[in-house]
This record gives sequence, C-alpha cells and structure tokens, in this order.
Amino acid sequence: MATKQAAKPAAKNKPAVTTTTAASKAANPVAAKPAAHAAKPVAANDKPKAPKVKMERDSFTMPKDEYAQIAALKKRLEGVGKPVKKSELLRAGLKLLSALNDTALKAALAAVPTIKTGRPKK
Repeated sequence: MATKQAAKPAAKNKPAVTTTTAASKAANPVAAKPAAHAAKPVAANDKPKAPKVKMERDSFTMPKDEYAQIAALKKRLEGVGKPVKKSELLRAGLKLLSALNDTALKAALAAVPTIKTGRPKK
C-alpha cells in the first residue's frame, strides 16, 4: 500500500513575524489604538431603560359637547403652562376613575348618558 502525502507549497516572501513592545507602541501612535469596546463609565443620573410599552389604537363615539370639553381642558392646561395631548388627557381621566371606590365610580358613570355607538350617518 502506498501512502500519499500532501505536498505543501513552500511559502515565498513570507513576512517576518514581529513582536511589539510597549516602547515600539509608544513610538508608533497608529499601533497604540484605544480599545473600541471599552465600557463607558456609568453616570450617577443615568436611569435604567423602562421596558417598551405596547400601544393600542382605538376609535370611539362621543357627543360633540363632551368632545368640546376636551378642547376646553387642553386650552385651560395650556394657560397654566402644562400643554397636553388629547390622549394624555383621556389617560389622566382613566387614572382618576380607576382611583374611585365602587360607589363613586357607579355615581360618575350614572352622570354619563348612554349613547348609540357606531359611525354617524352622513
């Protein structure tokens, strides 16, 4: 049985292996690059990121006079130096309703008339 040996081509003009020392790095500023992946120092006022909240889009029907109350409240808040968006105003209302006890919540909803839902006819 004959064994085959793979012939390796001889490497011609192979660059010489060089070792770098601290003195040669100081002399060559290109060789002394700072680590790109070095950790940043954490500042005292940095807060950890909150998890991203998933948003929900919806549409609803409401009487024009109640819708006008949203605009009036927005204008009122602008007057006191706190401009808000409509969604912020509605979310604040939900927080207030959620904080009510069952009796007060029932009374608040009793003051709101029930309306027919759906799109108005044109």
